[in-house]
Amino acid sequence: MSELARLVVVLGPTASGKSALGIRLARQFGGEILVCDSTQVYRHFDIGTAKVRPAEQCGIPHHLVDLVEPHELFTAGQYRQRALEVLEGLRERRKLPILTAGTGLYLRALLEGLADAPTRSEELRERLRGRARRKGATYLHRLLSRLDPESSHRISPRDTQKVIRAIEIRLLAGKPVGDVHRSGRTALEGYKITKIGLLPPRAELYARIHARVNAMMRAGWAGEVKRLVEQGIALEAKPFGFIGYGELRRQIEAGNNPEEAIPAIEQATRRFAKRQITWFRKEPSVAWLAGFGDDPDITAAALELAHASE
Repeated sequence: MSELARLVVVLGPTASGKSALGIRLARQFGGEILVCDSTQVYRHFDIGTAKVRPAEQCGIPHHLVDLVEPHELFTAGQYRQRALEVLEGLRERRKLPILTAGTGLYLRALLEGLADAPTRSEELRERLRGRARRKGATYLHRLLSRLDPESSHRISPRDTQKVIRAIEIRLLAGKPVGDVHRSGRTALEGYKITKIGLLPPRAELYARIHARVNAMMRAGWAGEVKRLVEQGIALEAKPFGFIGYGELRRQIEAGNNPEEAIPAIEQATRRFAKRQITWFRKEPSVAWLAGFGDDPDITAAALELAHASE
């Protein structure tokens, strides 16, 4: 037997069926799920982040969900540390870890390690926030596009925190974020890694995205947003910048029908899926499957790939 422990990674864009496939693999091989999603680490934001409800987990433990409160910051480095702790526990219990990955940066942090990036500068950050307040929400992203085009293509203009961090690294380190991240990393060791990628046809993926947004609305997404606002969670909290939460909050505050936000949410989600696909296509050694994770043929192919890694 190999001395390396096994790790199966299921990656792909939103709505591609990663969770369903991860659960199927876990049931087959006696594994447990490590969720690799930068939105699901936040408590209370449940429906719009597509957390798998306990009743749908089929008794499979799901780790790395609901780790922090909405007002807390959570970084890729923190994710890596928490994931390493979970992996060690699963190794001791001889359980197969199955990573369902939607956030490429978190996946990269875990598998490849993190570079020695500059520490935060609150003075610089406050100056950047001040410029954004004076010149508009998209100003910082335009600034980033001049300073670091590669990062500007990867980071959504909506994600102000990531935009500020990228500008901060570029100015303090004197080089683009990509160059910083490609230097000085410590990769994950001791694991034989099998990467399975889900890549459904684009039109079918978009149809699935639209269906899921509408299903989330029927499940009470707007009510969840209203409760979060009423509970006093700061509107500046990072989760209110997640796709759908900001749109729904604005409709609710304006006294409009929350369903008026659906087209904007669908569009933002399609764009997000495109960015995920662009990122994951650069991931090395991925066995790509052209379908959804809940499709029987795709499931069978994934099981064969996982078996081959034993």
